[in-house]
Amino acid sequence: MLKKRYLFILGVLLIAVLVACAGEPVEVTRVVEVPVEVPGETVEVEVTRVVEVMPEVPAPAVSVIPFEAEWANSPHNMADAEAFIHWNEEDPKEVPASCAKCHSTPGYLDFLGADGTAFGTVENNVPVGTTIECQACHNNVTIGLTSVVFPSGIEIHGLGDESRCMQCHQGRASKFTVDQGIVDAGLDPIADLDTVSEDVGFSNIHYFAAAATLYGTAAKGGYEYDGKVYDSKFEHVAGYDSCIDCHNPHTLEVKVEECSVCHTNVSSAEDLVNIRMPGSLVDYDGDGNMQEGIMGEIEGMQELLYSAMQAYSAEIGGSTITYDAAAYPYFFDEAGERFAAWTPRLAQAAYNYQVSQKDPGEFAHGGKYIIELLYDSTESLNQGMSSPVDMTNVRRIDHGHFAGSEEAFRHWDEEGVVSASCTKCHTSEGLPLFLTEGVSISQEPSNGLNCATCHSDLTTFALYASPEVTFPSGATVSLGDDEEAQASNLCINCHQGRESAASVDRRIGALGDNEVSDSLGFINIHYFAAGATLFGTDVKGIYEFAGQEYLGRNPHVEAFDTCIECHSAHALEVKVESCSNCHDGVDTAEDLHSIRVTEIDFDGDGDVTEGLYGEIETMNEALYAAIQAYAEATDGVDPIVYNGSSYPYFFNGAGERYATWTPALVRATYNYQYVQKDPGNFAHNGLYIIQVLYDTLNSLGADTSAMTRPEAIAAE
Repeated sequence: MLKKRYLFILGVLLIAVLVACAGEPVEVTRVVEVPVEVPGETVEVEVTRVVEVMPEVPAPAVSVIPFEAEWANSPHNMADAEAFIHWNEEDPKEVPASCAKCHSTPGYLDFLGADGTAFGTVENNVPVGTTIECQACHNNVTIGLTSVVFPSGIEIHGLGDESRCMQCHQGRASKFTVDQGIVDAGLDPIADLDTVSEDVGFSNIHYFAAAATLYGTAAKGGYEYDGKVYDSKFEHVAGYDSCIDCHNPHTLEVKVEECSVCHTNVSSAEDLVNIRMPGSLVDYDGDGNMQEGIMGEIEGMQELLYSAMQAYSAEIGGSTITYDAAAYPYFFDEAGERFAAWTPRLAQAAYNYQVSQKDPGEFAHGGKYIIELLYDSTESLNQGMSSPVDMTNVRRIDHGHFAGSEEAFRHWDEEGVVSASCTKCHTSEGLPLFLTEGVSISQEPSNGLNCATCHSDLTTFALYASPEVTFPSGATVSLGDDEEAQASNLCINCHQGRESAASVDRRIGALGDNEVSDSLGFINIHYFAAGATLFGTDVKGIYEFAGQEYLGRNPHVEAFDTCIECHSAHALEVKVESCSNCHDGVDTAEDLHSIRVTEIDFDGDGDVTEGLYGEIETMNEALYAAIQAYAEATDGVDPIVYNGSSYPYFFNGAGERYATWTPALVRATYNYQYVQKDPGNFAHNGLYIIQVLYDTLNSLGADTSAMTRPEAIAAE
């Protein structure tokens, strides 16, 4: 009886183990001591037994999984979505390794190397049946993830948790993919642009490539045309500048209620497409509607490109291309068959068209990058057609402060850092740092300025305080105390140039006027020194000659004597309609050139009807001729040539940097460049500019006998 009792207890324990544990059973060999009753005594007998035991399952770390409900109802867990069931009818039922990274949890873990494989590749096909589950993003690899490699091969560093999103939401192709497809077809992406070939084919960016849109040219997800420059990462505002800043990481929904803090007309996700900021004051699609959101502009550009694609394909390939966003392979001929009359030019444009179709949030992620791609694709197709589509009113870029694709902001992309001496005016965060801390430090390149560059509060749009401004000469000035003047002080923190008469004198030192020296060289005022022109001799931005008197701040009229009283604060354009109230015949910005304030013929050409612009233009041309004559007399061999679009601006006859400098030539070229680089000098302080040009001409021995130097005319 005792033997039977022990064996029963052992059986009960074994059943309890089998019931309590989960998983597949395993065979376990155990040696147990069983009491056995024999006549006269009880002994312990060892019995060897093989039993099936279920593996022990550790208790869960938490009783409730955080954010499980949010994730469960998100697209990442939409188990019946095409993204997860596309391969269910395959034999075997597997997600290919090339797709598994983003369409299954095992594939994503394989890509990360969280399953023990190498990081950055998926080695194996994976079974169907998973979505993007918690462990895909929450594991010991993603917690340290700080970079993402895009299909272009470019790696973006310095990322946070948004790097987990960007591994998949980056697309599967780039410019290099398109060009490689053209090369594989035996054609050249440039020389054979309009050669028809069935072998070229269509390259697909794939779906929801939000990160490629967001990072623009930094990731090169779009087809970027040679010779063109593109917007880089779209900079929103602090706290809302990454995937998970703007999207709930578990539901994936946009945080609309937080958008509405600044975008007061936004109450639902549908309203987001109507957003248009004050920095977007260009009618990109040329339809005359400046009230529509950026998405409306993109849609207009898409329609224009599509019409160009159809016209081009019909003319060059003899077959009109059509598009169906919901049907692979997307591009078809008139009969509904796969389109086959591809040329390299059409393949490039079609790729960008698809890029613009497959990111539904492109207007927020990087709308201006998309607009540039659409514009350039349409422009390229036009070059291959006999009857181009009309792009007369279409615009590619913004006004200067927000033109992220331009040299003022893209100059430092190769280095990856903007030097401290440039960040105040060439990065979005440089001016606020300077105004609040009084310093400038090196920073990463920016995609233009943004709202937070000038506005300290983006709910009230209060401006940073700048009660007075110090110029390169050391002079400190202010445009006034009222609201417009204080706002304009922000402008002249940057629009003041980088040099002054004092810096020219420091470079020259004690050298004689005509003494050639290797220690000398050209000194550049820099661009758009409007503030220095406006204040004249008060800040001495231009080189003034000893013994001469010069005009100070141009008083103009009280209602229009600051930057933003005359210019739109965001579009930067002159308020021409306001000028026309006093200046008859002024209807356009070009008409401003005809304004003059006196009947004196300053440039001596006999024309007293031309505006101050014309007077300055003639005198500056005379100065250039005087500079060349002086250089020839000094050097005797090497002429001096100016190129305003190419640093270092002054070259010799062989196109090399000019090297035969004297103090007189340094002063004259400095002033010549100054006049060239402030295109509004005639309005900012035209008479002051004429004074300086007159004196500079005399310093080189030029004939000014027919000219007149302004003296006290400013008061007339």
